[in-house]
Amino acid sequence: MEDLKTVAKFSDPMLASIAQGLLHANGIKAEIFGEFSAYPSLNAVEKSIELKVNAEDYESALSILAASDKAE
Repeated sequence: MEDLKTVAKFSDPMLASIAQGLLHANGIKAEIFGEFSAYPSLNAVEKSIELKVNAEDYESALSILAASDKAE
Protein backbone atom coordinates (compact mmCIF):
# COMPACT_ATOMS: atom_id res chain seq x y z
CA MET A 1 0.00 0.00 0.00
CA GLU A 2 1.64 3.19 -1.13
CA ASP A 3 -0.79 6.14 -1.24
CA LEU A 4 -3.37 5.53 1.48
CA LYS A 5 -6.61 7.36 2.14
CA THR A 6 -8.80 7.09 5.21
CA VAL A 7 -12.16 5.68 4.16
CA ALA A 8 -13.73 5.50 7.64
CA LYS A 9 -13.04 6.25 11.31
CA PHE A 10 -14.24 4.18 14.25
CA SER A 11 -14.18 4.19 18.02
CA ASP A 12 -14.90 0.43 18.18
CA PRO A 13 -12.17 -1.92 16.91
CA MET A 14 -14.76 -4.63 16.17
CA LEU A 15 -16.67 -2.36 13.80
CA ALA A 16 -13.41 -1.44 12.08
CA SER A 17 -12.63 -5.15 11.60
CA ILE A 18 -16.09 -5.83 10.19
CA ALA A 19 -15.71 -2.99 7.68
CA GLN A 20 -12.24 -4.24 6.76
CA GLY A 21 -13.63 -7.74 6.15
CA LEU A 22 -16.40 -6.33 3.98
CA LEU A 23 -13.87 -4.49 1.83
CA HIS A 24 -11.61 -7.55 1.61
CA ALA A 25 -14.61 -9.66 0.52
CA ASN A 26 -15.10 -7.17 -2.32
CA GLY A 27 -11.48 -7.34 -3.44
CA ILE A 28 -10.26 -4.14 -1.77
CA LYS A 29 -7.21 -4.32 0.44
CA ALA A 30 -7.76 -2.31 3.62
CA GLU A 31 -5.67 -1.77 6.72
CA ILE A 32 -6.61 -0.63 10.22
CA PHE A 33 -4.51 2.01 11.96
CA GLY A 34 -4.70 3.13 15.60
CA GLU A 35 -6.47 0.02 16.85
CA PHE A 36 -4.17 -0.51 19.79
CA SER A 37 -3.80 2.45 22.07
CA ALA A 38 -1.98 2.76 25.37
CA TYR A 39 -5.16 4.50 26.54
CA PRO A 40 -8.09 2.38 25.26
CA SER A 41 -10.62 4.60 27.04
CA LEU A 42 -9.77 7.35 24.54
CA ASN A 43 -11.22 5.23 21.75
CA ALA A 44 -14.67 5.62 23.30
CA VAL A 45 -14.35 9.40 23.24
CA GLU A 46 -12.97 9.97 19.77
CA LYS A 47 -12.88 7.97 16.58
CA SER A 48 -9.17 7.24 16.64
CA ILE A 49 -9.24 3.99 14.65
CA GLU A 50 -8.84 4.57 10.92
CA LEU A 51 -9.60 2.21 8.04
CA LYS A 52 -7.38 3.05 5.09
CA VAL A 53 -7.32 1.88 1.48
CA ASN A 54 -5.20 2.58 -1.57
CA ALA A 55 -6.14 5.91 -3.16
CA GLU A 56 -7.23 4.11 -6.34
CA ASP A 57 -9.78 2.06 -4.34
CA TYR A 58 -11.12 4.97 -2.30
CA GLU A 59 -14.33 5.69 -4.23
CA SER A 60 -15.22 1.99 -4.52
CA ALA A 61 -14.60 1.47 -0.82
CA LEU A 62 -16.84 4.41 0.07
CA SER A 63 -19.61 2.99 -2.10
CA ILE A 64 -19.32 -0.47 -0.55
CA LEU A 65 -19.37 0.88 3.00
CA ALA A 66 -22.30 3.21 2.23
CA ALA A 67 -24.29 0.34 0.70
CA SER A 68 -23.57 -1.75 3.80
CA ASP A 69 -24.91 0.98 6.09
CA LYS A 70 -28.15 1.14 4.09
CA ALA A 71 -28.59 -2.64 4.26
CA GLU A 72 -28.81 -2.63 8.06
